Amino acid sequence: MEEKVSGSYRMPAEWEEHDATWISWPANLTDWPGKFTPIPWVFAEMAKRITQREKLHIIVQSKEHEAKARRVLQRVGVDLSVVTFFRFPTNRGWTRDSGPVFTQRLTQQDVAVMRFRFNGWAKYPDWKKDDATPERAAKALRTPIIHVLHDRKPVVLEGGSIDVNGKGTILTTEECLLHPTIQIRNPGFGRSDWESVFKQYLGVSNVLWLNKGISGDDTHGHVDDLCRFVNETTVVLCSEENPNDDNYIPLQENRELIEGMQLENGSKVSVVPLPMPSPLFFDGQRLPASYANFYIANAAVLVPTFNDANDRKALGILSELITDRPVIGIHAVDLVWGLGTIHCLTQQQPA
Repeated sequence: MEEKVSGSYRMPAEWEEHDATWISWPANLTDWPGKFTPIPWVFAEMAKRITQREKLHIIVQSKEHEAKARRVLQRVGVDLSVVTFFRFPTNRGWTRDSGPVFTQRLTQQDVAVMRFRFNGWAKYPDWKKDDATPERAAKALRTPIIHVLHDRKPVVLEGGSIDVNGKGTILTTEECLLHPTIQIRNPGFGRSDWESVFKQYLGVSNVLWLNKGISGDDTHGHVDDLCRFVNETTVVLCSEENPNDDNYIPLQENRELIEGMQLENGSKVSVVPLPMPSPLFFDGQRLPASYANFYIANAAVLVPTFNDANDRKALGILSELITDRPVIGIHAVDLVWGLGTIHCLTQQQPA
């Protein structure tokens, strides 16, 4: 079903109640070249935590692919009665960016899919199957789908480039959405264009524009590796203590920016520093290892960990800020070789 947008939808915050979480079961060996074998077991650990208090929707490629997923999930004790498999062809597994972006209607609380387009982060050629995922999901769920347009043109947006507090404020970065020459998703788009799109389709009145994302991020500045809301008034912002690290200056600049910003009601943003793990490299490539790439499920906050001295510190900070569900570390040293971790792989479907 296609529906016209009326401006009466909002994107709920991630900590609000979910009906389900969407993931795409790993299939593309080139996402984790040379390290694919442990990846399904990391997904299974995530699935076990998620299914404790919500449904899990898993995208698979085929009957055979589904059977593989079922075997792994059964071995770790996942309750398959709350798991639904959807056989959609995909290119990659990064559901946050190519999957459906769900919103709620303000009056009736029903759910719709905001149909943003996906173009492989304006970098990779294999994206056309992924781009069809939101429509396939909406059709399977019999959920209304709203095509996001600006000046009558479809709008490209990845879910990892934004984060909301559910009250009218959104976080994003200029590096990702406004850079004039690198990975341009929507040529000619400026701040006012984005702010118009966010207001009309996501119910956002207030945009907090940070500057650059973290080093190693091949999305060119996704905010979900950098700065995240943990409640309506508080964000965690990655902080680097080593002045010789590539992230040191950009993260300092972002801290100065956000400390001068206001929420939708005019109050200041509460900013809590979240440490960075030590730089992580594989095959000479720096990886976007960040504790900010956590996912807030109904039953737990799933946080990537990296066998690092700061793992415990990051988990402790998040536990003090999010007190209504446990904060759980998920080993992500292999996962981050795919250039993303837990938040990049998940997408919430609001209740």
